[in-house]
Amino acid sequence: MDKPLHPAARGRAVTLHDVAREAGVSYATASRALNGSDRIVRADNVSRVRAAAAKLGYAPHLSAQAIARGSTSTAALVVSDIDDPYFSSIAAGVTEAAEAAGLIVTMAVADRSPDLELQIVRTLRGQRPRVIIIAGSRISGTDTRAALIDELDAYRTAGGRVAVVSQEGLPFATLAIDNHGGAQRLASALVEQGYRSFGLIHAADAIRTSHERRTGFVEGLRQVGIGVEACRMIEVPFTRDGGMRGVRTLVERGADDLDLVFAVNDVMAIGAMTALREAGLTPGRDIAVAGFDDIGSAIDVMPPLTTVRVPLRDVGLQAVRMALVADAPEVVRVSTEVVVRASTPRVVAPPQPGARRFHR
Repeated sequence: MDKPLHPAARGRAVTLHDVAREAGVSYATASRALNGSDRIVRADNVSRVRAAAAKLGYAPHLSAQAIARGSTSTAALVVSDIDDPYFSSIAAGVTEAAEAAGLIVTMAVADRSPDLELQIVRTLRGQRPRVIIIAGSRISGTDTRAALIDELDAYRTAGGRVAVVSQEGLPFATLAIDNHGGAQRLASALVEQGYRSFGLIHAADAIRTSHERRTGFVEGLRQVGIGVEACRMIEVPFTRDGGMRGVRTLVERGADDLDLVFAVNDVMAIGAMTALREAGLTPGRDIAVAGFDDIGSAIDVMPPLTTVRVPLRDVGLQAVRMALVADAPEVVRVSTEVVVRASTPRVVAPPQPGARRFHR
């Protein structure tokens, strides 16, 4: 009898049925051998199935693998804004840890929308990643929290792993960054440098990260005897353009009495520095500037930016490790560190009454 033609020679793709027939095993055994099921397959059958697959040029189907294993070999990262180096730094850590665990990272952008975040998680459940990591501020006053918890709980019940880089409040392994304490310590350090009047550029208080940093900074001033009246607050988008807009507003309203502008993240602070230059003011000389996060470009701008360091890459690394090992909704608090650079030089008294203070 003539030998059956190779499936490719008959003009069709090789299927798992072909592999099973070639190996002389059942379809179920071939599926378990190639798709990574936890059910035990005899070693000799595994060898025969893999040899048959190689001979026929069969490539396992990712969806079939997900069904057999209960998950794919992917880690899904959901971020608020891919343009913000805050999230790309976290993503770098996630990618490093995922690769070490044999996982491939996929990324989705929620654009600071709780509704979109929920939609993304629902979609990811169907794709069965091994891990879902959600990185980004919680948004107050939304009605999606319960639905998000339900989706993530169902995913976890099915064998998925979850970690959150955000504020406490979701019943999953969480890395909670010390935004309030970091901003509080920054305010104290700046007062020690000689600063007494401030422009504070922040996002809407519904964005909890911004709220924590704004209130932490004000609390830090209060603790050293400086009232909220010394802080001129401007609400803008949580972006570089928002930082530019905030400084333009301060300048329009009169900024001659301001010593320093604090923006609640570094990209806003860098935008603020650009707007100061547009207004004919030199950052770090005419008005000092400080930010928060210590993104990579904070040290590259001129003058280098005073900020609060968040160990973003380490946060990404730890998020993957927590997701893979944590069985309880553990909360790990991430400490932050004030880093004083040339954008906030020490204030020196003016040479004559009424003159603007200057910095050295």
